[in-house]
Amino acid sequence: MADLPDRSERTEGPSDVLAAVVDSAADSAAQSAAPGTAGPGRGSRLSKLGGMFARPRGSWLMLAALGPGLIAANAGNDAGGIATYASVGATYGYRLLWMFPLILISLSIVQEMCARMGAATGKGLSDLIRENFPIRVTAFVLLALLIANAGTVITEFIGIAASMDLFFPHSPARYIAVPLIALGIWLMVVKGSYASAEKVFLAMTLVFFAYPISAILAHPDWGQAARSTVIPSFQFNQAYLFLFIATVGTSITPYMQVYVQSSVADKGITPRDYNAERIEVYAGSLFANLIAVFIVIATAATLFPHHQAVNTASDAARALAPLAGKYAEYLFAIGLFGASMLAAAILPLATAYSITEALGFEKGVDAGFREAPVFMGLFTGLIAVGVIVALFVTERSAIQLLLVVQVVDCLLLPFILFSILRLINKPHLMGDMVNGRIYNIVAWATAIIVSILSVILLISTVLGWFGISVQG
Repeated sequence: MADLPDRSERTEGPSDVLAAVVDSAADSAAQSAAPGTAGPGRGSRLSKLGGMFARPRGSWLMLAALGPGLIAANAGNDAGGIATYASVGATYGYRLLWMFPLILISLSIVQEMCARMGAATGKGLSDLIRENFPIRVTAFVLLALLIANAGTVITEFIGIAASMDLFFPHSPARYIAVPLIALGIWLMVVKGSYASAEKVFLAMTLVFFAYPISAILAHPDWGQAARSTVIPSFQFNQAYLFLFIATVGTSITPYMQVYVQSSVADKGITPRDYNAERIEVYAGSLFANLIAVFIVIATAATLFPHHQAVNTASDAARALAPLAGKYAEYLFAIGLFGASMLAAAILPLATAYSITEALGFEKGVDAGFREAPVFMGLFTGLIAVGVIVALFVTERSAIQLLLVVQVVDCLLLPFILFSILRLINKPHLMGDMVNGRIYNIVAWATAIIVSILSVILLISTVLGWFGISVQG
């Protein structure tokens, strides 16, 4: 198979991230036949800083790669994800824990393939879809991503507002905190750099440690939890099936794939440096999966024995207080706040990346409004819409919005997965980084199973709109 001299020879690796990320916007437009195509000058905006850094070795190489996989996977544990996982524990106790190792395998495979494409091509997923698929396909992806992501951005800011209500009940805290947090996110991206924004995103992932602590405070039956993790338990009813599929759907979402690939490309990671990034992607997926498990365990130990239903993440936090103590409620609320804030930053970025890549506009966190007006304009507009709606909509009333987002994601996810598989097996794009035979078998099986589950969830949700119960 062909090698990739245009990617592996033009930079030394994450050692040159700051030198390699800066030559991209100006040189890419000048040296590429199509706008947005990665060229030899990719990464131009950070070249002025490149000389300040030596090539990292050993553990320093891992630190240089740290970011895209961890951030993307944990952004999936957002307000909607927390509500779903909490509902799993509250409704079925530990009995659905066995599905999380399977979700881990699926998530790791999908995220790793996208990260590998970003390293091999220097382009985002929407870039590659635009260049390799018909224009109607690109238009569908753009429209679906814009609708789904815009709706999810709104729910993330509603999650931030809900966490404020938990910390400061019966107060106007949400009306002060939400705009201020949105302004902080906007300034971090618009006025900062990719490197500084990534550090903040990584720091945000620390709040997820609140969930393991909440699980410990709940005094669960660890033996039962361990047995349920390795021994499948099935219930042949519609409610069980619906929650099973919803859990898979909230764990693997299209924007996660868009973000991780664009982030790897924007960071300047090349095939020569990809081994460290692969480990980082796998580690990020594992961490996100474990957080989901701890959320299930916390609610299984407390809410399930008392048959307390959970519809939102704040429902779970409030219900924990009398059963596991006030600290458990606050820790759950801290997790909700941090998770919503991380996703509220990542989702607008993923959307801006996908739209500008597909249309060939300049993009990147290191670009300002002057260099990338469409990218920054989309990012700004999505945050503004999210804040305005979140100030006047409660978390409970946003459930219908989440259902709409869920339907659009279900429509989009199968196409994204099969597009990834087609692209990653093209030697002219990937060179010797195409999938191997065994990896392809596992990847195709993952794509088919997840796609079938997405279609079932789509049908179930749409039937529910017409009053046809699918949850038993």
